[in-house]
Amino acid sequence: MAVDIDIGVSGANAPAMVDLEELLATRLLVQGNSGSGKSHLLRRLLEQSARLVQQIVIDPEGDYVTLADRYGHVVVDAAASEHELPLIAARVRQHRISVVLNLEELEADGQLRCAAIFLNALFDADREFWFPVLVIVDEAQLFAPSAASDGSEEARRMSLTAMTNLMCRGRKRGLAGVIATQRLAKLAKNVAAEASNFLMGRTFLDIDMARAADLLGMERRQAEMFRDLKRGAFVGLGPAISRRPLSVRIGAVETADRGGAPKLLPLPMDDEGDHHDLLFAPSDEAPTAPRPRRLRSQSAVSTDELLARIDHTPAPPFVAMAPPEMSDEQREQAIDEIITQMMADPAAAFQPVSALHRDFLVRCRIRRLGAAVPDLSSFRRRLATLRAREVYPDGADEEAWARAVATAQRLPDDMLGVFLLLCRAAVTGQPCPGDDEIARFFGSHSPGRARRLLSQMEQLGLIVCRTDFQARRIIAFPELEFETAADSAADVV
Repeated sequence: MAVDIDIGVSGANAPAMVDLEELLATRLLVQGNSGSGKSHLLRRLLEQSARLVQQIVIDPEGDYVTLADRYGHVVVDAAASEHELPLIAARVRQHRISVVLNLEELEADGQLRCAAIFLNALFDADREFWFPVLVIVDEAQLFAPSAASDGSEEARRMSLTAMTNLMCRGRKRGLAGVIATQRLAKLAKNVAAEASNFLMGRTFLDIDMARAADLLGMERRQAEMFRDLKRGAFVGLGPAISRRPLSVRIGAVETADRGGAPKLLPLPMDDEGDHHDLLFAPSDEAPTAPRPRRLRSQSAVSTDELLARIDHTPAPPFVAMAPPEMSDEQREQAIDEIITQMMADPAAAFQPVSALHRDFLVRCRIRRLGAAVPDLSSFRRRLATLRAREVYPDGADEEAWARAVATAQRLPDDMLGVFLLLCRAAVTGQPCPGDDEIARFFGSHSPGRARRLLSQMEQLGLIVCRTDFQARRIIAFPELEFETAADSAADVV
């Protein structure tokens, strides 16, 4: 069952909904020039989902500390707690407490370092604490710049690595990145590329309009529309928002940032002489050094008090809905769909099965399939079976294929996949796969490994390799009483 949150109104005056569960799996990128309404959009998203999911806000300007009064977020002052940030982050994940990491009191270099330390600690949490959490990073171009930044090179590398981990590898750990930037051109491409959902606001530079149009699948001549968007208006696209570009006007919020847009005020009506005296009149007071900035919304909190507050803050009152009722057939179909989606990624073929299984478990949690999902061993065999069917999908003798799958259950894991691949080729009447294709199937780039594996299988009596009069390879299966067609590639040695 989808959990939708309302972020505003679409162009057709219908509610603009975001699928929160899909957002957790596919991440979000927001772009817009200063004044376009990015912070307002993020605040609306935070408010609407505050009771549904844990939230962690990386706040460089202290704009989101006002969430604490209304929604119970704990404000972490990075300047006062820099050395304890790893411990605080670990407890945040353990206790599932929503927090705002306030970086306002730090210079650029300190902001990058503290954000990197905090994000890395979230990323390194123990597996038992990999609960779903929205990680909102405002002004993301500061923490993942495409070029040199105001901070030191070391701090820039630390921050960029942490942001890359968040967007590229965080999903398996329950971390769903939501990043906002003023300019796509300033944001590192490998960070921006991992988002599957987009909300694009007003922007004026040609390069940013062109990139926004490309990400939304629009024609270049339509890019001019981004100049005409009003404050708070965005164009959205993605599996959690809409399958086609959708115009969205962001709705009202219940909290406010501490700055706000400047307003015009009347100038003082004093005469010119008074103004001169105000500036240059002699004073007996000695000049004093400027006072350091302090948080305006709350008094300073010691680190011990902050840790105690996190430890004793009760878990969110939200109770997750029970998984939807499914028949065994529906659950099996959903599992097959998940594995098929994973196989669509070309890089999946070269990933260890254990890593694929971790990704599989996360996807099962997102689909709310409950605890009755395949363990590592069952997943390995199911993956091999579906991959073989994917390579040769049509024209199979299903009775012969069923016998092949039953026979494969007795095989060791390293032979299972290749055996099923060869069997699938045979039952569909296809030629024997070449060495390169066999090697690719079990995650290797070495044809020599494929030949060694075939030799081992032949020694065990599972297959018989023979050649016809044109030196084309044929694989026969004595126990199953079928064989492949001749290998048209003729690449045997």
